[in-house]
Amino acid sequence: MEKSFSIPISRRSFMKLAGLAAAGTLLGSGTDDRKAEAAAPPMASVDFSEADLPVWFDVDVCVVGGGAAGTAAAVSAARKGAKTVLVERGITLGGLATQGCVFPCMPTFADGSDTPYIEDLNRRMEAQGSPTQLGFETDTYYGGGKGQYMPEFLTFVYDEMCEEAGVEVLYDAALVGAITDSGKIAACVVQTVEGLAKITAKVFIDATGDALLSRFAGVPAEKGSEKTGRNQPMSLRFEMSGIDVGKVYHFSLQLLKDYEKNVFDKMVEKALREHRPPFIEFAKWKKNEYFFKEGVSSGELTEDDILYIQAFSMTGKPHTMSMNCPEMPPLGFSSTDAVSRSKAVSFGRKMARRLAAFFKANLPGFEEAYISREASMVGVRESWRIRGKYYMEADDYFKARHFPDAVCRTAYPIDIHDVKLDLFEKLKKGQYYEIPYRALVTNEISNLLVAGRCASGSFAAQASFRIQPTCMSMGEAAGIAAAWGIRHGVEANEVRWETLPKNERSYVSEG
Repeated sequence: MEKSFSIPISRRSFMKLAGLAAAGTLLGSGTDDRKAEAAAPPMASVDFSEADLPVWFDVDVCVVGGGAAGTAAAVSAARKGAKTVLVERGITLGGLATQGCVFPCMPTFADGSDTPYIEDLNRRMEAQGSPTQLGFETDTYYGGGKGQYMPEFLTFVYDEMCEEAGVEVLYDAALVGAITDSGKIAACVVQTVEGLAKITAKVFIDATGDALLSRFAGVPAEKGSEKTGRNQPMSLRFEMSGIDVGKVYHFSLQLLKDYEKNVFDKMVEKALREHRPPFIEFAKWKKNEYFFKEGVSSGELTEDDILYIQAFSMTGKPHTMSMNCPEMPPLGFSSTDAVSRSKAVSFGRKMARRLAAFFKANLPGFEEAYISREASMVGVRESWRIRGKYYMEADDYFKARHFPDAVCRTAYPIDIHDVKLDLFEKLKKGQYYEIPYRALVTNEISNLLVAGRCASGSFAAQASFRIQPTCMSMGEAAGIAAAWGIRHGVEANEVRWETLPKNERSYVSEG
């Protein structure tokens, strides 16, 4: 009989989320038939093997995707002596952290999870200015970055890290295909302002988030929930400035005063009282949802608009808040349907305008507020995931599994936004699970590594390992392994991470 689980609630998910499926249904049993239901069909592609295209780069390591995982992978490979190119379709590195307005960096809830790359990134961010000027607080979170990465500083620091390491960054380049030969990727094909070009490399790292390079290369992939087929909902985040953050904080406390308290609400109130200005969180919780429902009744908002509401103040931008909303309804839009994904952007933009107008008219502290920034990429939580040598399951989280070939640790909860969450005790402090190197490599392509939210795992497992710090650590390990394998003549999918000298590894499992 299928085992049912409640989904552990994360700090960012205290509020009630709408959805029709039960938690146990979405988690699934992990059986082969469930995986088959989520299997993604082969993607449409062009055979570029005979195309006469110029080779722009012939390198040791080619990383596709310059987000949290990809930038870490490229910098780490280059630091180990590999000639490296990083392909990014936008004009800034950082992915959702910079282009998607995803702020702040969520915690792993696991002490000791900061790998050397993250420690270096934190030092560089701090060096840009004082914590109060920068938006980097060491005591707001524990584990996994320990703070906020203000996008404008992060963009610059990523460029600096790549330049120092010798990474060649190819901006404004979109991946359009892969050329494979005898179980290897021989080249990837990119579209640029000059047209099509090839990049050849000894090892390729897929950090696209959508497993795009892997799917072009024929690697099996899955998408969405094993039961419902739905992806996690997308967001289109934005920032508002001209806010009196202190007034917002006091209004948030006022909303909590006159309502019956229970365990759930005490957690919310505790969070509000502990996170005083300049850093505060404002969200739709069980005790204040009436405030937003009044907006629906008045016609200022829709039911979709209030599905998920959350905002963070931004230290370093004293009168600005980052909106972790709107969230486009998962029954209406899919991150793995190109047309639907495009329509979600326009739909989300309208939602953002309604929310901004409602806040300005009804929320004390927002009287002079305005939209100061809109994300330049849609916030995708989950799309495609590869089927690698190891397949992460929900049980890896629940049983706090450790692995000899682990590349990082995390205790971040299974955070699924497409269900009505029930309160669930998270892993106890000090407990964590690990991600094995085998989840980053495939049986089909020997010179491919996959890092970030598209690594090998189930829908539920991905809902935990998708956060930025974990993606950074996966990317860091992928870069190190790629360079090590090249130096020692070992294919990427045959590297045994646990046999690398400890001083060569970014993370060593404690067993």
